[in-house]
Amino acid sequence: MNLCLSTTDVGKRELFLRMECTKLALKIFYKGLVSQMKNIRFTVEYDGTSFAGWQRQSQGIVTVQGVIEAALQQILQEKISLAAAGRTDKGVHAKEQTVNFLTSSLHDPSRIVHSLNSLLPATIRITEPFEVSLDFHARHSAKERQYRYFLLEKPSALYGRFAGCSYGKLDLTVMRRAAALLEGEHDFSAFSKEDRDNPGRICRVNGCDWYRLHRFLVFQISANRFLRSMVRYLVDAMVSTGRGLLTVEEFQRMLESGVVTSPLNPAPPAGLFLWKVKY
Repeated sequence: MNLCLSTTDVGKRELFLRMECTKLALKIFYKGLVSQMKNIRFTVEYDGTSFAGWQRQSQGIVTVQGVIEAALQQILQEKISLAAAGRTDKGVHAKEQTVNFLTSSLHDPSRIVHSLNSLLPATIRITEPFEVSLDFHARHSAKERQYRYFLLEKPSALYGRFAGCSYGKLDLTVMRRAAALLEGEHDFSAFSKEDRDNPGRICRVNGCDWYRLHRFLVFQISANRFLRSMVRYLVDAMVSTGRGLLTVEEFQRMLESGVVTSPLNPAPPAGLFLWKVKY
């Protein structure tokens, strides 16, 4: 039996060993690189009126994420990608949006935020900076998100920037009956836009109610997750119940069946706030 390896076999073996060594070296390199990275978390408050939503988009479209990332890259001189607890739509605001990013910078988080606020427009403010563990992710680590929708019953030149308007009196008692039906786990297909990046339609609502606050009617809802435009569709449907255009029973059938039996349009974004996030 010929136990000698051919020149071709030896060449293949050497190539295989080189590839394995390269893989090992890259693995060690990236492991060392990650161990040098810091994970920075902070809170973002923003007036979303002039932004095309949170999420970064193509060049020329101004978004909250895009503006903050550009400022961070100017400060840190490295590519930055922000993760956020919620991807708010165009015109939607945030009182406490939570974000995080990885950086190799040695700058103190408070120093980064000080510089960041000096570059950002007055409609975006950053607070509460601190370093967190590398496994923290603003979106995936979140246990609960809370949104609030502020609604006026008549137009206001002063408050309209941060509120929707019903243009008439509403029956708050009826709207609260509809809101009570939302608690628990439901399929919210009837009250959301299709989202190819997020095909699941089940959400668990932990708390939900309407209340009056001075001139505003406020809808407060807390859940483990939210579908695209879900809160604004729910507000529109419940406003219809408050006007007498949709019964609570019809609202319940839409919730249970996932079928839209009455025309719905998402409530104006001006009234919606990402209020807080729990971890």
